Amino acid sequence: MSSESSPSGSSIRAFFAVTVPESLAGPIADVQAAFADAAGLRPVDPADAHVTLKFLGDIPAADLDAVVEAGERAVDRAGVGPFECSITGLGVFPSLEYISVVWAGIEEERAELTRLHEALEAETTALGVDPTDHEFTPHVTLARMDDGRGTDLVREVVGERHPEIGTVEVDSVRLIESTLTDSGPVYDTIETVEL
Repeated sequence: MSSESSPSGSSIRAFFAVTVPESLAGPIADVQAAFADAAGLRPVDPADAHVTLKFLGDIPAADLDAVVEAGERAVDRAGVGPFECSITGLGVFPSLEYISVVWAGIEEERAELTRLHEALEAETTALGVDPTDHEFTPHVTLARMDDGRGTDLVREVVGERHPEIGTVEVDSVRLIESTLTDSGPVYDTIETVEL
């Protein structure tokens, strides 16, 4: 997708991310199954699993080329070559007292992901994108909590389980468009920047 293909004056909801291979969709679904009886918890599609490096929000379609170039500069600036990271363990945002997101964590190679995040943060905020308002915690979102009915079960599973989901070979960063629909977000890759 290019800015030329978008209607004038439109905007795109987008983010930079590392995508998780489809081969891990099964293991992710297996972990999500442990939360199946948690009322009010909405699982994400395992096929869409990713690690968000920088959420951009709505960007004008006319600025898309500048955002792509910022992503290229950021990857170059981070100086990170291809690497592997493991998806393991569980956590929640913002806290166990009030759960809005359930996630699987990244325990190895966090430094590389953090360098990519910081470089993307610097390059995109220079374009006028809002800065991230929380500490960067690399993770893969498993589910979102719509209401608190299943909170006790979620706390129990997060406290008792430490799943080893698998390894991701990170060799690129993607700029992804997120289109919100009634059945959940639809993701389309706009640009891929090789490490």
